[in-house]
Amino acid sequence: MPFADELGSGVVVVDYRSEWVTEFELIAEVLRSALGNRALVVEHVGSTSVPGLAAKDCIDVQVRVRSLDEDELVRLMSEVGFRCRPEAWNRVEVSSGVECRKLVFAPPVGGRTCNVHLRIGDGPNARYALLFRDYLRADDAARTGWGAFKKRLAMSASDLFDYGQIKAPATEVLMAGAERWALETNWSPHPSH
Repeated sequence: MPFADELGSGVVVVDYRSEWVTEFELIAEVLRSALGNRALVVEHVGSTSVPGLAAKDCIDVQVRVRSLDEDELVRLMSEVGFRCRPEAWNRVEVSSGVECRKLVFAPPVGGRTCNVHLRIGDGPNARYALLFRDYLRADDAARTGWGAFKKRLAMSASDLFDYGQIKAPATEVLMAGAERWALETNWSPHPSH
């Protein structure tokens, strides 16, 4: 859930903005500097990473790490102002039937709206985030349909929690198509930087 300074006027889905790429790079630069060699790769993921896709104006960043040494990572991230999200769903997620640990951070107070996801480098949840991105980059019909769905959903579910609860099962359907695409194209997760 958002920290008090992140609260806005509900869920708003906007058309794709090309400046999201530059804004991601600025965040990534800070993270690379803060985490050093603990960051295997810093990647732009989520809807803002897909050219042409409508999205909430929140940059999703994935940092793949060798291990989730929680105390050390929280310390390093907090030194540059990032705040660890405390909710249980921001600590564990199920991906491909496997329970995966993660850490999610909010931006510094007054910083660019973002969620920074720290995940084990070769974990199924890291793969999932990359597959989502790459599938929607590659499939025009899926990208257009997903963007239209999110815009309609935001009009009827302006509460962030409700929006997420409704979007979750639809995401499973989308990702079934992504898995078929991955098999057909021999896709594999690879570092984008």
